[in-house]
Amino acid sequence: MQLRDLVDTVTGDEPPMARTVDDIVALGRRAERRRRAGFASAGAAGLVAVAVAGVLVLPTVGGEQNGTPAPAGATMSKPDRAAWSDAAPFTFTFTGYDAGTLHVQDPIVASTAYQIASVYSDGHDSNDRPVTEEEATAPDPGLSIEQQKRQAAAGGKPNLWAYLTVYRPGAFDPTGIRGGTNVTVAGRKAVRATLPVGLDPRNELDTRNKLFAWEYADNAWAAVTSISTDAATPTFEDLGGLVEGLKPSTPKPALVPFTVGYVPAGYAPLQIGTHAMPGLSGIAAARAGDYGGATYTRPAAPTSGLTAPYDSAEDGIADGFHIFVTPNTSSNQSPEPGATRCHKASDESGRNAGGFCNIWGADGAFVLQVSSAGLGGRLSQVELERVARGITVADVRNESTWTPAARALRP
Repeated sequence: MQLRDLVDTVTGDEPPMARTVDDIVALGRRAERRRRAGFASAGAAGLVAVAVAGVLVLPTVGGEQNGTPAPAGATMSKPDRAAWSDAAPFTFTFTGYDAGTLHVQDPIVASTAYQIASVYSDGHDSNDRPVTEEEATAPDPGLSIEQQKRQAAAGGKPNLWAYLTVYRPGAFDPTGIRGGTNVTVAGRKAVRATLPVGLDPRNELDTRNKLFAWEYADNAWAAVTSISTDAATPTFEDLGGLVEGLKPSTPKPALVPFTVGYVPAGYAPLQIGTHAMPGLSGIAAARAGDYGGATYTRPAAPTSGLTAPYDSAEDGIADGFHIFVTPNTSSNQSPEPGATRCHKASDESGRNAGGFCNIWGADGAFVLQVSSAGLGGRLSQVELERVARGITVADVRNESTWTPAARALRP
């Protein structure tokens, strides 16, 4: 699915959803209109959320690559090949760290092939949480007077959406980065590339969009994707500063606040979000206060040859469904304790785009959603509702009651 196709509409008379795909791409709009990444809705019921399939399209066709010297300031010492455990999928194996002005957070998304963590910058706003207008426009005291004046005139700091994807051994293919340039940073093989406008490979390159990937262990790669409104920052050198700080930690199973009781034949778990929606939607709304989620796909997705997270591949996910457990504040509807509501979805041409079912918690504090909207729409509403009714939600406020994803996602 391409960016131009990601304008789905849900039938019904309810008010529109609060987060749109345009907000994710533009990155400068307030989080109040970004309650759900990747789903532009008119007349939407409940909290429809679709992964950002097709929004972040990274090229998968190999391009000519040229060896170049390491960037200025790069350390050429022998790399410290720290011992990374052979942990199972849906396991977190690193924690957040700082690298100059960049700050990698703890990972909150895990899949069969990688983990993803948000990356923040001292000099940018990251609109993955509700922010006040005062926060958005406050001058940065670290800037010069002239820079502060220019920043104030522009309405605040530049915006940045950046994330670090740490791939399992053999999952990432650096030769698949179109237009990639080979470099060496801190003694490690690396590739850097400028990405196109809208991250659509048919468009011209946009110097504000950058990808920097490096081999952190034998045949294992990590990649940082940076989408900024400022072409000058962060630089490739800034992104390369993340290399030496990535270290293994004690493996920690990714937890989800639910267990499934029924999964349609042929569907396999693909990715999860812990305290977040699954996939890049979870990263786009990392600080929105969501509880957790999962994505299933049919057939099982490949675990090698990747150049980007699954839901940003050029063709998206052809057949699948999401599970979301979120606070009632993530919906623009009044809580309906214990109620179940199912709806159909259609794209802008009126064609079937799947559907979704919402089940409100008995106390109305959370809402469980199972959705195939934007993921091929091949599951019937009967099947969606059967999946939803088979899910047992834990105490969303008490992580000690949550279940490791590897166990929770299989009936």
